Amino acid sequence: MLDFIDDLGHGIYAIDTGFQRPRFDAAYLMVEHGHAAFIDTGTNHAVPRLLAALHALGLTPSCVDWVIPTHVHLDHAGGVGLLMEALPGARALVHPRGLRHMVDPKALWLGALAVYGEAEMQRSYGKLVPVPAGRAEASHDEQVIELAGRPLRLIDTPGHARHHHAVWDARSRSWFTGDTFGLSYRGFDMAGRAWVLPTSTPVQFEPEALKATVARLLAAEPLAMLLTHYGRIGGSVAEVRRLAALMLDQVDEMVALAESLRTAPDRHERLKAGLLAGYLARLRAHGHAADADAAEWLALDAELNAQGLEIMLDRPAR
Repeated sequence: MLDFIDDLGHGIYAIDTGFQRPRFDAAYLMVEHGHAAFIDTGTNHAVPRLLAALHALGLTPSCVDWVIPTHVHLDHAGGVGLLMEALPGARALVHPRGLRHMVDPKALWLGALAVYGEAEMQRSYGKLVPVPAGRAEASHDEQVIELAGRPLRLIDTPGHARHHHAVWDARSRSWFTGDTFGLSYRGFDMAGRAWVLPTSTPVQFEPEALKATVARLLAAEPLAMLLTHYGRIGGSVAEVRRLAALMLDQVDEMVALAESLRTAPDRHERLKAGLLAGYLARLRAHGHAADADAAEWLALDAELNAQGLEIMLDRPAR
């Protein structure tokens, strides 16, 4: 097996897309009776790895029936169009709020370009490729599709983004959660137990919607959650519930911190510092050293979460 592929059992494989750093961004490949589906793709730069994973498992591109981004943030869906060019029989299944951005990714590109600049966009993402409209369709809440007879259930999961859905696999009793169940890095596992933190990455973080989404995910009594950042966590219903409680406690803490700094003149820097301090304190309680390396690893999340919380604060009341 290639070193960037992890066999999770039940015909599910996590593929390290190589985005930013090792074991940071996963695409998932599900295989059933010679048919396959990708759930999240990473960026354009991940496409050679995804195709190599098919080959390593004895599959051809024509074996892929579905490409399902959980949402259209570029670390999850930036490679969908380019990947689809190599998959002659695949259809893209996209949340209805995100479908137009896969068919015409200009707005996605321009929005990210304004933040990162041309050089970084090319380095991290590459030029976005549109998905042909005739090969893309919108999902709907409680939709069930099949992969060679294996049912996959999709539900609408706002909170991190309004264009987000999650995918339930009854065989493994797992959710493919995208970003709705937060982030969990394997380097922070202690004695086999995971640690998790929420993601409020811009621009549609809505804490109450996220709490409702997590409750809905838990109602299925999942044994595991399959996170894009990164990998499988859980192992039992009780462990998944522990992780959910940990994440949602932090959501409340993050929102309270943001509210306390709503009018602070140096709001962004104080918010970023407060988030990072909270994450490190939680890591220490988890049994991790929470040293300078951990702070460096979490610095990007603190920055992005601070940006998302500020957008939440500045959003007009509805």
